[in-house]
Amino acid sequence: MWMGYLFILPIVAGYLIFLFGPIVYAFVMSFTNWSLFGNTAYIGLDNYIYAMRDDPVFWDTAVNTVYFSAGLVPLNIVLSLLLAMLLKRKIWGIGLFRTAIFTPVVVSLVVWGIVWKFIFSTDGGLVNLLIRTFGGTEIPWLFSETWTMPTVIVVSALKGVGMNMVIFLAALHDVPKDYYEASKIDGASRWETFKSITLPMITPAVFMVTIITVIGSLKVFGQIYVMTGGGPGTSTYVMVFYIFKQAFRSYEFGYASALAFILFSIILVLTLIQWKLRKRWVHYEQ
Repeated sequence: MWMGYLFILPIVAGYLIFLFGPIVYAFVMSFTNWSLFGNTAYIGLDNYIYAMRDDPVFWDTAVNTVYFSAGLVPLNIVLSLLLAMLLKRKIWGIGLFRTAIFTPVVVSLVVWGIVWKFIFSTDGGLVNLLIRTFGGTEIPWLFSETWTMPTVIVVSALKGVGMNMVIFLAALHDVPKDYYEASKIDGASRWETFKSITLPMITPAVFMVTIITVIGSLKVFGQIYVMTGGGPGTSTYVMVFYIFKQAFRSYEFGYASALAFILFSIILVLTLIQWKLRKRWVHYEQ
């Protein structure tokens, strides 16, 4: 038996040293005023109280994070499901289209953000060039409090839609063809077939995609950092970006750790709620 423990020892040691250990240390740090250029002292729940009661930027950041998630999650899920239904057909060259849609998933997030930052550039960006060509007025996509967050949402949705599309494709291929043949004989329309057969049969995939996408949307950072830097003002401050700013710009690691565990608590609660509600709408084939 000891041989088995010996084989898993490197994995367990790596987990304890590089994952579990830093998490515990950060949790302890969240109860201190740990600063890179100051004395460290235990302050109890002061960091959490300050975030909830006295830090206006925190609440702006929380609202922005909810805004981003509320825009990204439905857009990503609907778009990936539509693409999956279109690309499940067995026609010549369909693999090329699947590859093209999935490619952004494996592209570096930084590269993706830089490319789209140039595309949405106010002066020479491709989008404004097209708008100007058709006689429209240029829009400051990344310098307007109105347009910046929707722009980042669209860019983020296009980045991750390929992964969810693959999950939906696998789920759609598992739907028995006999059900579709029966609905066709009964004279059901395409919408009725989708509503009564396709959607109920793929609810486990919808559930998994929803959880993954919600968690990912709450952890967004790279796109914000590369494309907007949190601006203009604090209009695109999201939780992870604010944590990064507090830790590596203001060097307030204690407060940043508290913010990180607040975010962790939010993600945990939302995930548990989704897991609890799954019994009402997720149908597993018997």
